[in-house]
Amino acid sequence: MSNVVEYEDFAKLDLRVGLVRHAERVQGSKKLIKLVVDLGELGERQVVAGLAEFYKPEDFVNKYVIVVANLKPKKIFGLESQGMILATDTETPVLVTVEKPVRPGSRIK
Repeated sequence: MSNVVEYEDFAKLDLRVGLVRHAERVQGSKKLIKLVVDLGELGERQVVAGLAEFYKPEDFVNKYVIVVANLKPKKIFGLESQGMILATDTETPVLVTVEKPVRPGSRIK
């Protein structure tokens, strides 16, 4: 198996359930959607995701998604992205979600 990581390295990731409160296309981009994600005690975060070719903004609203909450913020298309939404790396990406609603900000173990 290639790219095996130690448990300690995986444990450095802070994976949380986020509830998408707002989503909109990024002006001038065919690929980007700007999301406002509620992470409970961590507050709301702006996350920029390259999923606009596969999802409409309204597809995200009130959806529970998995967020990498401790990713270093990065400017994407002039907007600060404060995390990453998890999706499959397939021809048509599929969002990683939870089976049923939980408290926003819940940790993924």
